[in-house]
Amino acid sequence: MRIIYLIDFNCPYSYIGLERIKKACDILNLDVEWEMRSFELEPQAGKRPVMSTTERYAIKYELSPEEASSKIAEIEEIALEDGLKINFKDMPLTSSKDALRLTKFAENMHPEITLRLVEEIFYSRFIKNENIADNNVLTEIAISSGLEESEAKKIIENNYYNIEIFLDKEDALSNGITSTPYFILEKNEERLIIPGVFPTEEFEIALKDFVSGDIKDKTFV
Repeated sequence: MRIIYLIDFNCPYSYIGLERIKKACDILNLDVEWEMRSFELEPQAGKRPVMSTTERYAIKYELSPEEASSKIAEIEEIALEDGLKINFKDMPLTSSKDALRLTKFAENMHPEITLRLVEEIFYSRFIKNENIADNNVLTEIAISSGLEESEAKKIIENNYYNIEIFLDKEDALSNGITSTPYFILEKNEERLIIPGVFPTEEFEIALKDFVSGDIKDKTFV
């Protein structure tokens, strides 16, 4: 079975959702081929933060600063249920493009380490609150995930895989996808689309039914 996961490194739900569906796959002892696709949520963000996550959240969802802080605290509590001690409120809001480009490179050239790289970037972003738009930070993550320093720097410091990032998002938008995460399960000619984040138990049920053939070619909502 293949699972395509559509994510962005500025999205805490992408981190939470990926951890939950991975956990469900482990519980069921499934043999899974993972494929990452990108969806850049903050294309205007730069390499240095110009506003706090709380400020951006308030603007994006038309909330007061107090409401935004409350929503962010709720997300942190949800993550904690899965043992993820994320600090979303203090996360530096910067571009995720370079991290997405690096991951697309890994997906193309080193698929066996891509999932680990994705997890390391998420950990750096949400747990350690590092600036993943910083070339040095991203290079260190790449090396720790198994990439060679020279090849990582070549991707990070140039514009390689910009087109792939663009095409991933265009393909998603053409299919009505406007947010992250999305999980697309494929087995033979069958496909199941799971939009958003569900409890691990519900992911487990969906996976079990899909593998057994009880769910075929539909969207799980």
